[in-house]
Amino acid sequence: MSKEVTEEGQSRKDYVDPPPAQLVDINELKLWSFYRALIAEFIATLLFLYVTIATVIGHKKQHDACNGVGLLGIAWSFGGMIFILVYCTAGISAQCLGAICGVGLVKAFMNHEYTTLGGGANTVATGYNKGTALGAEIIGTFMLVYTVFSATDPKRNARDSHVPVLAPLPIGFAVFMVHLATIPITGTGINPARSFGAAVIYNNGKAWDDHWIFWVGPFVGAVAAAAYHQYILRAAAIKALGSFRSNPTN
Repeated sequence: MSKEVTEEGQSRKDYVDPPPAQLVDINELKLWSFYRALIAEFIATLLFLYVTIATVIGHKKQHDACNGVGLLGIAWSFGGMIFILVYCTAGISAQCLGAICGVGLVKAFMNHEYTTLGGGANTVATGYNKGTALGAEIIGTFMLVYTVFSATDPKRNARDSHVPVLAPLPIGFAVFMVHLATIPITGTGINPARSFGAAVIYNNGKAWDDHWIFWVGPFVGAVAAAAYHQYILRAAAIKALGSFRSNPTN
């Protein structure tokens, strides 16, 4: 891989995108790394839901608003856990099962408080309609996924290698900021597994009635963020158009 030297005397690495990987590769089922990733994702999501939902229930249990962690503390619990778990674990998704087990532990240890204080399930808050809630989930997920792409983009890391970035830090802060904005509206989903695990264990009609928002919103937001990153920031659309125009057969 070649390097070019900037005027400041620092080296900047050239980066070439690797060939696209297969969406589904059956050979991965033969690899221990596949099952290791599954286990890691399961444990990470279990810990994430246990800590965060327990924080939510603990906050709601307080009768005095000045006691407990408050909404700011809830946002910190989600953002902090994402920082910790992204730093420790990355892999493919066994998240839904881990989420169910994590919320199940909260219910097992705090059953009365869990069942009487909403179970940490995502619902549309009183005073907001479903359209507002859906928009909040779309924008919140867009912000999170956009941050993830920016923090982990190998091309950017190669280009700006002189600026070290600890990827879990901006990702965790993105989760924190999104929670500050959307907790009053939806309780903040931005991750279908988180919403699904809480809905399964709490099993309340209101939680299931609003549940589609916490799948559609994150899906739309994630797709929009991926398209923005790939086709605008990385200029894939411009490159494809240039390649099309330069092909003499077109």
